[in-house]
Amino acid sequence: MESLWDDADAARFRGPLGLRVYTSRLLGRDPALVLHGGGNTSVKVEETDLFGEPVEVLYVKGSGADLADIDETGFTPLRLAPVRRLATLPALSDTAMVEALATQKLRPSAPAPSVEAILHALIPHRYVDHTHADAVLAICHGPEGEAWIREIYQEVAVIVPYVMPGFPLARLAAERFAAEATEATEGMVLLHHGVFSFGATARESYERMIALVDRAERWLRTRRAWSLPAPAQPPAPPLDRTAVAALRRAVSEAAGRPMILTLHRDAEALAFARDPEVGRISQQGPLTPDHVIRTKPWPMIGRDVAAYTAAYRAYFERNAPRSREPLTMLDPAPRVILDPELGLASAGRSLAEADAAADLYRHTMAAIRRAEALGGYRALAEADLFDVEYWELEQAKLRRGGAAPPFAGEIALVTGAASGIGRACAALLAERGAAVAGLDRDPAVETACALGLCADVTDDAAVEAALDRMVARLGGLDLLILNAGLFPASLPIERLDDETWRRTFAVNLDANLRLMRLAAPLLRASPRGGRVVVVGSRNVPAPGPGAAAYSASKAALTQLARVAALEWGRDGVRVNVVHPDAVFDTGLWTEEVLASRAASYGMTVEAYKRRNVLGAEVSSRDVAELVCALCGPAFARTTGAQIPIDGGNERVI
Repeated sequence: MESLWDDADAARFRGPLGLRVYTSRLLGRDPALVLHGGGNTSVKVEETDLFGEPVEVLYVKGSGADLADIDETGFTPLRLAPVRRLATLPALSDTAMVEALATQKLRPSAPAPSVEAILHALIPHRYVDHTHADAVLAICHGPEGEAWIREIYQEVAVIVPYVMPGFPLARLAAERFAAEATEATEGMVLLHHGVFSFGATARESYERMIALVDRAERWLRTRRAWSLPAPAQPPAPPLDRTAVAALRRAVSEAAGRPMILTLHRDAEALAFARDPEVGRISQQGPLTPDHVIRTKPWPMIGRDVAAYTAAYRAYFERNAPRSREPLTMLDPAPRVILDPELGLASAGRSLAEADAAADLYRHTMAAIRRAEALGGYRALAEADLFDVEYWELEQAKLRRGGAAPPFAGEIALVTGAASGIGRACAALLAERGAAVAGLDRDPAVETACALGLCADVTDDAAVEAALDRMVARLGGLDLLILNAGLFPASLPIERLDDETWRRTFAVNLDANLRLMRLAAPLLRASPRGGRVVVVGSRNVPAPGPGAAAYSASKAALTQLARVAALEWGRDGVRVNVVHPDAVFDTGLWTEEVLASRAASYGMTVEAYKRRNVLGAEVSSRDVAELVCALCGPAFARTTGAQIPIDGGNERVI
């Protein structure tokens, strides 16, 4: 491991806090040190208060901040002396500690300070860095972990046995540091928890961290346990989308809410999942106890969710009686799944949660392989893992949890998502918690949605591949918004050529039939029941001259939706249609098309835009609001409906 310090880069950051930001980002950009915002950094400074009097301030990373992109607002300023004094108390509950730290904030709007703020305050150095270095944790989990750590660090680091994070850890670490630190001490290793370094300058503290971690990496290299050989694995079998959706539904039912399920079927993941010893090496525990909150104590092997939830309930019942306060059991659904065909699958209430679980477990897999090369992986005892998973602070978060967004954990596929109504639907569904896959032939779709799928809806192979990508990334499908459409130039019937007719039907009808056919098994597996919204047209109930191909194809699509509502209702899948009109902020309405349609009515463009009862324009966002409503609980008992959104049309009314 090498220092990334660059004098030119560092010069852009001013003052002690600025340099604290700089080296925090250096740490945060290296996943071998920091994952998902983990780790903590701090700096002690002297400032002047409102009365012109000096005050010692501890700037410590705030909760929720990510070291990789932290700025000065991500640090919470605390009065240093009172925070240090907290350590003199004989005991302090975690809730009381959090409340006490909050009272010492010098900026009320600052985030909650790290729960390790007391430990940062007690370390008598200006800059303090804390990471969860892969190399150090791999050694800790070997059969002689503590002895090896002491051998590696000898006089340069104080070694602290594992204790529960929070106030007990701060007290113990401070006591060990005071008793054992010497002039040669450059850091601390907290067994099964991480590494601390410190120094008088940001650079000194940062480069000491790099040197401490490099010692562990070099030690592993001498034992051929650092550079892991790339596993050779046959490729994963073709994806069974229906099986993945069924697994997602089972996980969601165990969790009591819809969940995202992400697959990782690379050689590394498949090799670990197929390891003959996976039942032994994967069931001992995570890399650090705080990972348990995201990954659960162990992964599920295979797809028997019922057996996993039963084992989790038994784990809770074994350990809960030790608590002095009643505990609320967390949901028993797995967050990590190891399967010989699926590789590594991760579950979460959002895509971000699922990704975090997968990334954390990838590091655990690497640590397990390294520890096995040293003689065997040894995790913390079950009781220690349980204590962190059911930490007082985590239980408080559970009690305070607010209502989730209406589509949290649900998966939407929107066609024609690069612009107009489709883009508005994708944006609004995402705002309301859905993980959105957008399908469009325009490459702009790749930045318009969480998962952009660039494909022509009339290309069968491309659509199949897009659905594979969606299921592998998200796990299934709950909401299908069929919006992609073609509105050809205005032509009277006698001038309507066969190619225009065929092309219009290929996009507006045939492509939607194929998508509905492919999506049907996924929608049936939706945890809350699948929902389909078809974007029709005012031209269905009230066609206009010069739009025969468009009107007929949209009418046929509407009839297809009605039949689907009849056939899929028994499976709990709802199918409804919206008929927009006068929506001019869409890709269909080029200036040429708009002028042509206005002329066919003998109207100016401006008059044509407001040719409805309300005299109002209808925006793409207006249509998206109706689409979202049809997917939500207000229309839970509605299927087969056709709803106009056209400002009121005399011919329709």
